[in-house]
Amino acid sequence: MISKKMEEALNKQINAEFYSSYLYLSMAADFEAKNLEGFANWMKVQAQEEWGHGMRIYNYVNEQQGRVKLDGIETPQTEWDSALAMFEAAYKHEQHVTSLIHELMSLANKEKDYATEIFLQWFVTEQVEEEAHAASIVEKLKRIKESPHGLMMLDHALGQRKED
Repeated sequence: MISKKMEEALNKQINAEFYSSYLYLSMAADFEAKNLEGFANWMKVQAQEEWGHGMRIYNYVNEQQGRVKLDGIETPQTEWDSALAMFEAAYKHEQHVTSLIHELMSLANKEKDYATEIFLQWFVTEQVEEEAHAASIVEKLKRIKESPHGLMMLDHALGQRKED
Protein backbone atom coordinates (compact mmCIF):
# COMPACT_ATOMS: atom_id res chain seq x y z
CA MET A 1 0.00 0.00 0.00
CA ILE A 2 1.27 3.46 -0.87
CA SER A 3 0.81 6.69 1.02
CA LYS A 4 -1.54 9.42 -0.22
CA LYS A 5 1.47 11.63 -0.93
CA MET A 6 3.08 8.93 -3.10
CA GLU A 7 -0.25 8.20 -4.76
CA GLU A 8 -0.64 11.88 -5.71
CA ALA A 9 2.93 12.04 -7.02
CA LEU A 10 2.48 8.88 -9.10
CA ASN A 11 -0.80 10.22 -10.50
CA LYS A 12 1.05 13.36 -11.61
CA GLN A 13 3.64 11.14 -13.29
CA ILE A 14 0.91 9.21 -15.11
CA ASN A 15 -0.25 12.54 -16.50
CA ALA A 16 3.33 13.50 -17.42
CA GLU A 17 3.82 10.21 -19.29
CA PHE A 18 0.53 10.61 -21.16
CA TYR A 19 1.53 14.18 -22.02
CA SER A 20 4.83 12.82 -23.36
CA SER A 21 2.87 10.46 -25.59
CA TYR A 22 0.73 13.35 -26.80
CA LEU A 23 3.80 15.52 -27.42
CA TYR A 24 5.47 12.82 -29.52
CA LEU A 25 2.28 12.30 -31.52
CA SER A 26 2.24 16.03 -32.20
CA MET A 27 5.85 15.82 -33.37
CA ALA A 28 4.94 12.86 -35.59
CA ALA A 29 2.13 14.89 -37.12
CA ASP A 30 4.52 17.76 -37.88
CA PHE A 31 7.01 15.36 -39.47
CA GLU A 32 4.23 13.80 -41.55
CA ALA A 33 3.17 17.27 -42.72
CA LYS A 34 6.80 17.76 -43.84
CA ASN A 35 6.82 14.39 -45.67
CA LEU A 36 9.43 12.92 -43.34
CA GLU A 37 7.73 9.59 -42.72
CA GLY A 38 10.76 7.95 -41.09
CA PHE A 39 11.03 10.70 -38.49
CA ALA A 40 7.26 10.45 -38.00
CA ASN A 41 7.54 6.70 -37.49
CA TRP A 42 10.22 7.18 -34.83
CA MET A 43 7.99 9.64 -32.99
CA LYS A 44 4.91 7.40 -33.22
CA VAL A 45 6.86 4.50 -31.75
CA GLN A 46 8.08 6.86 -29.01
CA ALA A 47 4.50 7.98 -28.34
CA GLN A 48 3.44 4.34 -27.89
CA GLU A 49 6.35 3.76 -25.54
CA GLU A 50 5.42 6.77 -23.40
CA TRP A 51 1.79 5.65 -23.24
CA GLY A 52 3.07 2.29 -22.02
CA HIS A 53 5.08 4.04 -19.30
CA GLY A 54 1.95 5.80 -18.10
CA MET A 55 0.03 2.53 -18.05
CA ARG A 56 2.84 0.84 -16.14
CA ILE A 57 2.46 3.44 -13.37
CA TYR A 58 -1.36 3.28 -13.62
CA ASN A 59 -1.24 -0.49 -13.02
CA TYR A 60 1.24 -0.11 -10.16
CA VAL A 61 -0.94 2.42 -8.35
CA ASN A 62 -3.88 0.02 -8.62
CA GLU A 63 -1.77 -2.94 -7.45
CA GLN A 64 -0.76 -0.90 -4.41
CA GLN A 65 -4.42 -0.27 -3.58
CA GLY A 66 -4.11 3.37 -4.53
CA ARG A 67 -6.58 5.37 -6.58
CA VAL A 68 -5.70 6.46 -10.09
CA LYS A 69 -6.98 9.96 -10.83
CA LEU A 70 -6.53 11.10 -14.39
CA ASP A 71 -6.13 14.78 -15.14
CA GLY A 72 -6.39 16.81 -18.32
CA ILE A 73 -3.52 16.59 -20.78
CA GLU A 74 -1.90 19.88 -21.71
CA THR A 75 -1.99 20.82 -25.39
CA PRO A 76 1.46 20.27 -26.90
CA GLN A 77 3.26 22.47 -29.38
CA THR A 78 2.22 21.58 -32.94
CA GLU A 79 4.98 22.96 -35.20
CA TRP A 80 8.75 23.19 -35.13
CA ASP A 81 11.14 24.99 -37.45
CA SER A 82 13.25 21.95 -38.28
CA ALA A 83 13.97 18.33 -37.47
CA LEU A 84 16.85 19.53 -35.30
CA ALA A 85 14.59 21.90 -33.34
CA MET A 86 12.11 19.08 -32.81
CA PHE A 87 14.69 16.61 -31.54
CA GLU A 88 16.29 19.26 -29.33
CA ALA A 89 12.83 19.78 -27.82
CA ALA A 90 12.44 16.01 -27.41
CA TYR A 91 15.82 15.77 -25.69
CA LYS A 92 14.98 18.66 -23.36
CA HIS A 93 11.64 17.02 -22.60
CA GLU A 94 13.33 13.71 -21.73
CA GLN A 95 15.68 15.56 -19.38
CA HIS A 96 12.60 17.05 -17.69
CA VAL A 97 11.00 13.61 -17.35
CA THR A 98 14.24 12.31 -15.84
CA SER A 99 14.06 15.04 -13.19
CA LEU A 100 10.46 14.03 -12.41
CA ILE A 101 11.48 10.38 -11.99
CA HIS A 102 14.33 11.44 -9.70
CA GLU A 103 11.88 13.44 -7.59
CA LEU A 104 9.66 10.35 -7.29
CA MET A 105 12.68 8.27 -6.25
CA SER A 106 13.56 10.85 -3.61
CA LEU A 107 10.02 10.81 -2.26
CA ALA A 108 9.92 7.01 -2.15
CA ASN A 109 13.25 6.99 -0.33
CA LYS A 110 12.12 9.66 2.13
CA GLU A 111 8.94 7.73 2.88
CA LYS A 112 10.82 4.43 3.13
CA ASP A 113 8.52 3.08 0.43
CA TYR A 114 10.86 0.37 -0.77
CA ALA A 115 8.39 -1.27 -3.14
CA THR A 116 7.89 1.99 -5.03
CA GLU A 117 11.61 2.69 -4.99
CA ILE A 118 12.26 -0.70 -6.60
CA PHE A 119 9.41 -0.14 -9.08
CA LEU A 120 10.84 3.24 -10.07
CA GLN A 121 14.31 1.81 -10.69
CA TRP A 122 13.08 0.58 -14.08
CA PHE A 123 12.16 4.16 -14.99
CA VAL A 124 15.56 5.48 -13.88
CA THR A 125 17.25 3.02 -16.23
CA GLU A 126 14.74 3.74 -19.00
CA GLN A 127 15.41 7.48 -18.80
CA VAL A 128 19.12 6.94 -19.35
CA GLU A 129 18.19 5.18 -22.60
CA GLU A 130 15.59 7.80 -23.56
CA GLU A 131 18.02 10.68 -23.15
CA ALA A 132 20.80 8.83 -24.99
CA HIS A 133 18.59 8.10 -28.01
CA ALA A 134 17.35 11.68 -28.30
CA ALA A 135 20.86 13.12 -27.80
CA SER A 136 22.25 10.79 -30.47
CA ILE A 137 19.73 11.97 -33.04
CA VAL A 138 20.36 15.61 -32.11
CA GLU A 139 24.08 15.10 -32.76
CA LYS A 140 23.42 13.41 -36.10
CA LEU A 141 21.15 16.26 -37.17
CA LYS A 142 23.80 18.80 -36.15
CA ARG A 143 26.35 16.95 -38.29
CA ILE A 144 24.20 16.79 -41.39
CA LYS A 145 23.05 20.40 -40.96
CA GLU A 146 20.70 21.22 -43.83
CA SER A 147 21.95 18.49 -46.18
CA PRO A 148 18.86 17.11 -47.95
CA HIS A 149 20.74 13.89 -48.68
CA GLY A 150 21.77 13.47 -45.04
CA LEU A 151 18.25 14.26 -43.85
CA MET A 152 16.77 11.65 -46.19
CA MET A 153 19.30 9.03 -45.07
CA LEU A 154 18.46 9.68 -41.42
CA ASP A 155 14.73 9.68 -42.25
CA HIS A 156 15.17 6.24 -43.80
CA ALA A 157 17.12 4.95 -40.79
CA LEU A 158 14.52 6.26 -38.29
CA GLY A 159 11.78 4.65 -40.34
CA GLN A 160 13.22 1.25 -39.36
CA ARG A 161 12.36 1.68 -35.68
CA LYS A 162 9.80 -0.85 -34.49
CA GLU A 163 7.76 -1.11 -31.33
CA ASP A 164 9.47 -3.16 -28.63
